[in-house]
Amino acid sequence: MVRSRCLFTLLSAALLVGAGCAYTYYATPLKPLGEEQQGAGRTVADDGTVTFTQGRLEVSLRALTDEELNRQFSVNSQEGARSTNPYTFGDSKVFRTDQTPQRFTVFRLKVENYEYPKVFIDPAKLYLTTANGRKYYALTYEQLRVYFRRYLMGGADSATDGGVQGNLYKEWLERDGLMRRTLFPKDQIFSAQEREGYVVFKPLAPDVEQLTAHIPDTVVRFDYKGDPSEFIEITAQFGREVGRQYPDGRKMAMGEK
Repeated sequence: MVRSRCLFTLLSAALLVGAGCAYTYYATPLKPLGEEQQGAGRTVADDGTVTFTQGRLEVSLRALTDEELNRQFSVNSQEGARSTNPYTFGDSKVFRTDQTPQRFTVFRLKVENYEYPKVFIDPAKLYLTTANGRKYYALTYEQLRVYFRRYLMGGADSATDGGVQGNLYKEWLERDGLMRRTLFPKDQIFSAQEREGYVVFKPLAPDVEQLTAHIPDTVVRFDYKGDPSEFIEITAQFGREVGRQYPDGRKMAMGEK
């Protein structure tokens, strides 16, 4: 009897401790750091856009939230788990948490070229480095297509497939079409032209507070054979608050005690 009571007491204590220690991670949206931290030739707009300027060439980068992406593709973000927004999970919720996980980390890249005969940025070369040593590479269109093909049950490969497979294939085609239209294109940007599109990365780890977005090997001049001859390196600094959220609603930023 005594042993049973002791065991019950220990189990109760363990459950109380476990309940008190339960938490999930939270992160606020990415925001640009101040202009003094961005470096020369960079400005920060009120909407969170970091712009690098060289002459009449402007290269802008802005971190997008899931809410913004859902508004941008509102028709594709209202079907729960069947939403076809390729950048978010739409309005779907995780069981019992009433939260929507982040599918990707997305930036909007915009280039306005009124300075050089032509400019070229390869979106696949963009990468992120974090203050705590992590590194993320941009996901290519081909990689994203492979990611979404996993949602095709039973290998449905044609629009003639019926039932569930046919519906899944139609959803995949819709996501694929949106990606084709909205990802930043791998094109040369000639004088007096502008280009805009999304660059996609994996979700950031919960311990990432500050990061640098790198746009390497931006070609601004070509030689007589059309080969790149002059490059510039462009960076933008972003940060967010991360921490723990407890069941009672309390939030504790990373590093707080």
